Amino acid sequence: MTTASVTRPRIGVVGAGYFAAFHLEGWQACGAEVVALCDVDTGRATALAARFGVPRTHTSVASLLAAEDLQLLDVVLPPAAQHDVVAAALQRGLPTICQKPFGRDLADARAMAALATQHHTPLVVHENFRFMPWFRECRRQIDAGTLGRLHGVSFRLRPGDGQGPRAYLDRQPYFQQMPQLLVRETAVHFIDCFRYLLGEVHAVTARLRRLNPVIAGEDAGIIILEFDDDRTGLFDGNRLNDHSARNTRRTMGDMWLEGSAGVLRLDGDAGLWFKPHGGAEQAHDYDRGTPAAFNGACTALQAHVLAHVLAPPAPAAPSVPLENTAQDYLRNLEVQAAVYTSHASGRRVVMADHLEARNAQERGA
Repeated sequence: MTTASVTRPRIGVVGAGYFAAFHLEGWQACGAEVVALCDVDTGRATALAARFGVPRTHTSVASLLAAEDLQLLDVVLPPAAQHDVVAAALQRGLPTICQKPFGRDLADARAMAALATQHHTPLVVHENFRFMPWFRECRRQIDAGTLGRLHGVSFRLRPGDGQGPRAYLDRQPYFQQMPQLLVRETAVHFIDCFRYLLGEVHAVTARLRRLNPVIAGEDAGIIILEFDDDRTGLFDGNRLNDHSARNTRRTMGDMWLEGSAGVLRLDGDAGLWFKPHGGAEQAHDYDRGTPAAFNGACTALQAHVLAHVLAPPAPAAPSVPLENTAQDYLRNLEVQAAVYTSHASGRRVVMADHLEARNAQERGA
């Protein structure tokens, strides 16, 4: 066996906050080597590096990029701190993963996506929910034709972590001050998952609410999404109530995926149940993932990126598209913006590109 065949991918991680530990756990599970960790807080970086056996730490991105021989940079920073770090990596041609929320706003996200295109360098958003085992299995069953003609999905989000004056303080205290919470922080995950299962969103109708008065943003809402072939998606979420599950954060709620041949139901313990039309509901056996955080979704996303960035498939081999590229992820943010617009205006919002296509079709007719 050659030395090259056992060389592990070399990763640099920027950010040592709450979510960085999940990324580091994922890299270890992927067999990659995190060679350095960067954070302006030396104590925080040192503690996290010691926990995961990372050999070196840096306090500046410039130092990290100059000193380390990296194959990929993982940016685990809040939106306000992302742009300069992502730009520095892309300008070096260094493939990059960026944590969500992606960008300070839609304009900032578009600017970072444009930089990736300009420098011909992969930039992927760390949107891991679609990599959860139950969503992957739902996609497999759709592709297998189990559900027949697919016509709808609904998700009832009830994690139960938003009650009272101490809501979110033990895990992510900044949630209390976010001016936009439920949609920007949580529902965007399900916008992405709905797109993964049903295709592109054409129109949005939304009504948002704030149920807990101690927070700044919305924590409840109803969102209706419209897709091709008269498919619809319903997201009904609030973060105050819980649902029936041993761990209410595992799936964060219950889902129904419906088609002409039957319904595939996700319960709070990650069980899938298929009810054929006119028949009895039965348990659908599948691999529910690992005991790792998010049932291994971080690991699955990061392994997916490594497979494309460091070992792209041969030209003759069937290729699986790289998921969650920054350019593709912009669609989630455009839908997110449409949700807030729909709520503020009290109207159904048609996505701009769909409206243009419809108008062109009408002019042609």
